[in-house]
Amino acid sequence: MQASVAVLLIVAVLAANLPFALPRIGGVVAVVHKHFGWRLLELVVLYLLVGLFARLLESRLMPVHEQNWQFYASTFALFVVFAFPGFVWRYFWRQPH
Repeated sequence: MQASVAVLLIVAVLAANLPFALPRIGGVVAVVHKHFGWRLLELVVLYLLVGLFARLLESRLMPVHEQNWQFYASTFALFVVFAFPGFVWRYFWRQPH
């Protein structure tokens, strides 16, 4: 069980920073300048994918517990905190071309 929690946290940190590290929309469509709105949309989609992965891990270990909106609000806030290093790297440390 501890290994699955560690894997989930690593996947969540990597997924949260992915929109700020990749210059392509969804990792597929190449654009000259990726707008912040696209990055935010990718962050939400990746949050949902990591949530589905977490639900899959939980279902393999024990019965899945139903959650209320407070759980999703707090986990999304945690996901945004995980994305902070990528945001800082993208908008504060990188030099404009």
